[in-house]
Amino acid sequence: MVVMAALLLVSFLASLLALAAVGLVVFRHYAPLLRRHNPGAAIPRGSFGCPLVGETLAFLRPHASTTTGAFLRGHVARYGAVFRSHLFGSPTVVSCDAGLNHFVLHNEDRLFQCSYPGPVRGILGESSLLVVTGDRHRRLRAVALAFAASASAGPRRRRYLADVDRAARSAVASWQGRRGAVAFCREARQFAFGVIVEQVLGLSPEEPVAGRILEDYSTFMEGLVSLPVNIPGTPYARAVEARRKISVTLEGIMEERRKGDGSFKKAAFLDVLLQNSDLSHDDKVTFVLDTLLAGYETTSVLLSLLVYFLGQSPKCQEQLKREHESIRSSKGAEEFLTAEDYKKMEYTQRVINETLRCGNIVKFVHRRALKDVRYKGYLIPAGWKVLPILSSVHLGPALYANPQEFDPCRWGEGLNQTAGKKFAPFGGGLRLCPGSELGKVEAAFFLHHLVLACRWRLDGEDVPMAHPYVEFRRGLPIEISCTSIHEGEMVVL
Repeated sequence: MVVMAALLLVSFLASLLALAAVGLVVFRHYAPLLRRHNPGAAIPRGSFGCPLVGETLAFLRPHASTTTGAFLRGHVARYGAVFRSHLFGSPTVVSCDAGLNHFVLHNEDRLFQCSYPGPVRGILGESSLLVVTGDRHRRLRAVALAFAASASAGPRRRRYLADVDRAARSAVASWQGRRGAVAFCREARQFAFGVIVEQVLGLSPEEPVAGRILEDYSTFMEGLVSLPVNIPGTPYARAVEARRKISVTLEGIMEERRKGDGSFKKAAFLDVLLQNSDLSHDDKVTFVLDTLLAGYETTSVLLSLLVYFLGQSPKCQEQLKREHESIRSSKGAEEFLTAEDYKKMEYTQRVINETLRCGNIVKFVHRRALKDVRYKGYLIPAGWKVLPILSSVHLGPALYANPQEFDPCRWGEGLNQTAGKKFAPFGGGLRLCPGSELGKVEAAFFLHHLVLACRWRLDGEDVPMAHPYVEFRRGLPIEISCTSIHEGEMVVL
């Protein structure tokens, strides 16, 4: 009897502890709503979902990037364009409002601060331009701006444009004689990777060390969008290990370039990076990773989206071809494109802008309120996360007529802005992507050779999915017919 009583007592105490633990979790989840606030503004309406997970899983559920997804549609219909939720472990204000998004992006370090989840920082590194804040962010951003500027002025710009033109010509020419459907996402990644490793590291994409970086970087990206479980064998753990391998590889490349033994014949931005004594080794490694993320991942997705939308619009393909035929008519067959040629690509810019608007490479960004913020009757409490949803503005019927329609001609006079309340594909404010113009140049030059040499159509159903980064699950297979750039021979793939 005594033993039975003791067991019952232990069971009772364990139950009490379990209930207390559950109660603590529930209290901590909903406690932010119990805080008293000054009158005159109210926290937006919404739902906190379940304790622990909140509404994160529903928010991240994959959907076509050309839509806002079921979660946002449902919440906006029920609560309005600004609502509260509980995402990524924090109380959150979600904004689908163009004015509030602009306000948040342009008050960095005054009212709001970048605040990515811990697991993202764990993979990107604490020196990543995406996650650092304050003075450190300004210092590292200056390095990124220096890289963008080095490719935007003087003799260096001419070399950069020639390199991009050569890479685009080579990519399109490589399709001659191939049979069957082309998995275009892979082709886009190879082109974008070749350009960025050449500009930053001075490497040819054919070199074995470049192949190792690409392999490790692919593993790195898979972990970036995985569940943050750091157990050996999981995508997250493999991504952390991949970042370590990239760091070791880059350390070897840096050491060889420091020696200056002539093995690297091509100048690269890494030489400038090495001379910067204010940056640690990890800062430099992380800068290269950031550059790959922007110059490889983002640019390749933009190219895939361009091919996707143009593949559905033969009229746009034809108009684009006419523009590039006009540009090419004044140049020799082997003559490289120039900055002046880029300025003439007006319709091309409209196509790129419309692709960015419809495709939404970046769906949202992470911010945190530094103090209580009042905006148009809303209160955003200090410490709460804020998620400006960029895609909801791009697809808003109040801002764009027939927003689901791919229509480059909507970017006429007065609408050709690259950043603003209505259009912010590269973010805004102090965190506007430093290399956004470089990505557009590479896309424009690639399109030049693509539309002059090729026609294509989509091979089956494959739509861009927000996952949360945009991807084509089938790799965007296309059937393509190309005219040889040099010989005028038509080849059907």
